[in-house]
Amino acid sequence: MPRLPVVSGADAVRALERLGFVVIRQRGSHIILRRASQGCVVPNHRELKTGTLSGVLKQAGVSVEEFIGALKA
Repeated sequence: MPRLPVVSGADAVRALERLGFVVIRQRGSHIILRRASQGCVVPNHRELKTGTLSGVLKQAGVSVEEFIGALKA
């Protein structure tokens, strides 16, 4: 399994949007995204810690490989 890259919250949201997620709403610095029945909450920080990003991907049901591919696209 490849290592998680260090990305900002905005970069993570862009990558998840490429994977079919849609921004539902934002409250403060937390952006809520949804794809069908899957949902996730992404903190809009300058830099997401690897544990936080891992939790977001687990919530979203997205593999690390898929996420990295969407980041590069």
